[in-house]
Amino acid sequence: MSLGRKVLAEFIGTALLLACVVGSGVMGVNLADGNAAIALLANAGATAGILYVLIVVLGPVSGAHFNPVVTLVMRWRGELRTHEALAYVVVQIVAAVAGVLLAHAMFDLPLLQPGTRIRTGDGQWLSEGVATFGLVLTILLGLRHRPAAIPALVAGYIFAAYWFTASTSFANPAVTLARALTQTFAGIRPGDVAGFVLAQLVGAVAALAVARAFVAHPQPPPGRERTD
Repeated sequence: MSLGRKVLAEFIGTALLLACVVGSGVMGVNLADGNAAIALLANAGATAGILYVLIVVLGPVSGAHFNPVVTLVMRWRGELRTHEALAYVVVQIVAAVAGVLLAHAMFDLPLLQPGTRIRTGDGQWLSEGVATFGLVLTILLGLRHRPAAIPALVAGYIFAAYWFTASTSFANPAVTLARALTQTFAGIRPGDVAGFVLAQLVGAVAALAVARAFVAHPQPPPGRERTD
């Protein structure tokens, strides 16, 4: 598969993902009549649904990363060359911004609106580290043990992480940067982006270390016990 086709798939997938994240947040708030739990449920469900679809249809083309952290992990695994990984990351960031602008346009909102939602502090940073750790670990162990289940595994994890993390699980530097351009339910203040991205990178490194430990100590076949 040519690099051009791969980055096109990454662009389309990332843009649609962000359009869904922001758009479903707007729709959820509009219909929830002030009930934040219903709005979050709508936002989480729509995001999980679009992730499943996008991974299934675009995974065979580009691997369906839609996330610089995932791309860096795949580069570490040797599945991408350096110039391919750089192209993926640049396209993901540009596409994420395009997706936010698309959502704004669909709901007749101002296209450019720097985020105002405060997302900072130890709990938020820890949440992003945990969210990214779990996502990367799910992908790495899923690829090893249940590769065909990756779409459902990622969608299911993100749906859950929307609810069990205080940050609602951005777990994606491109998503974080783009969501700093919206004042909707999904937004984040531009000044809070750096803390989120740093926490995401730490979470990804931790997941790599844990996944490597699992691979380095495989379970013995049934009926045999390890002696080391």
